[in-house]
Amino acid sequence: QVLSLPIVVIVHGNQDNNAKATVLWDNAFSEIDRVPFVVAERVPWEKMCDTLNLKFMAEVQTTKGLLKEHYFFLAQKIFNDHSASLEDFQSRSVSWAQFNKEILPGRGFTFWQWFDGVLDLTKRCLKSYWSDRLIVGFISKQYVCKLLSTEPDGTFLLRFSDSEIGGVTIAHVIRGKDGSSQVENIQPFSAKDLSIRSLGDRIRDLGQLRNLYPNTPKDQAFGSHYNSEWVGAE
Repeated sequence: QVLSLPIVVIVHGNQDNNAKATVLWDNAFSEIDRVPFVVAERVPWEKMCDTLNLKFMAEVQTTKGLLKEHYFFLAQKIFNDHSASLEDFQSRSVSWAQFNKEILPGRGFTFWQWFDGVLDLTKRCLKSYWSDRLIVGFISKQYVCKLLSTEPDGTFLLRFSDSEIGGVTIAHVIRGKDGSSQVENIQPFSAKDLSIRSLGDRIRDLGQLRNLYPNTPKDQAFGSHYNSEWVGAE
């Protein structure tokens, strides 16, 4: 006999996502001396935060982990609760069903399917941007509107799409001549989009983007991520 990490056998690639969820849950939350295959049905949210953080850093290969405000957004998402405080969530537990069985409200996917899509996108296309803290990422569209609505015209930030798996979008403020403001979200970019043209170059292309929130000129923030061939072509 020998102890091993959890193993899931699949017969088709479309089972890969669920298999990864099973392995992650089993590996993170099972007891060594348990009855075989018995895993906790619910775990403390704080333990889940630690697990998601370790998984994110390992997959993306970055030293920049998740922050408190990221955990707050993830808690609101997985519990479908936008009225609780950060402290309220710390005393809660999360179930396997909430993690990877129940479809998120108004969506066609589970919490884990969405989070795994973020992992894959960040690992493949956004590692350097995340490591430079240029992407807020885990933040709601509603909170972005609150942050940007009082900012100067052209202020923007980057967040992971709520409506699509594996997408990153740019939210920016447009301020009218009368002082009124409107926050727009650009159609999310997928890994395929970013393999054709990088995020840095796309941001450079968009003239309506001026300052990365709160007040860093975009060329200063993203200049090191511009393609040198395009810079020379100006």
